[in-house]
Amino acid sequence: MLRILRTDGANADFIKLVKLLDADLATRDGREHDFYAQFNKIDQLHHVVLAYESDMPVGCGAMKVFEKDSMEIKRMYVLPECRKKGIAARVLLELEQWASELFFNRCVLETGKKQPEAIALYMKNGYTTIANYGQYIGVDNSVCFEKKV
Repeated sequence: MLRILRTDGANADFIKLVKLLDADLATRDGREHDFYAQFNKIDQLHHVVLAYESDMPVGCGAMKVFEKDSMEIKRMYVLPECRKKGIAARVLLELEQWASELFFNRCVLETGKKQPEAIALYMKNGYTTIANYGQYIGVDNSVCFEKKV
């Protein structure tokens, strides 16, 4: 059974999962990884969701304020051996619900074109592509999405 926990960026399980995420992204993105890493610091993340199976952390996601009406989804990850079980979708839904509870009405996010699983997840869960925003404008490997919540 999947257990969901709301926490923050100081959570030790979140930090462990993010290290695995960063290792995966470094492999996928190669030299571009350092560019993305500067925008993915976790010390200022106050809205983190963890997914547990049998008390083992298996997935995570986070969000931060993007604009007065929007949260930006960050640091989505599920352990490779736990994928294709709906964990990422459940974490994403929890983040969307939390954003709505905080009176935000939109979630935005950026992912890389070298992450087809992430792109498929977001599209399957109602996200639509938007023009690249902020630091991702003009970055060929980036694709940005939004969803009203």
